[in-house]
Amino acid sequence: MKFCPKCDTRMRNKPGEKILICVKCGHNVINEISSSVNSNNIVESVSNYSYSENTLKIMDTEKPIEALPTTNIECPKCYNNLAFWWMLQTRSADEATTQFYRCTKCNHTWRNYS
Repeated sequence: MKFCPKCDTRMRNKPGEKILICVKCGHNVINEISSSVNSNNIVESVSNYSYSENTLKIMDTEKPIEALPTTNIECPKCYNNLAFWWMLQTRSADEATTQFYRCTKCNHTWRNYS
């Protein structure tokens, strides 16, 4: 499934051609996925799309913790009122992210499930 780079609408196959067309704005691209039916009547799809070797960095672990944003929240261990915070997707994608806190005074780390 491919989405239009201009308006984010799902693109459809143009009948009889190897072109995908956006039904909303009319933008079209060459279909990078070819499919065929094998002898067992199973559709086999092959993508000609070349994936990037670059990865999306969620959190830069090479930076010091001091580079993270801070918030006013009470540490359950030392009762300090300032902590660094960050968010991670620790469960499935359809669930809320988990927010982590680290106390600026005692380095205690705890989490909040949103």
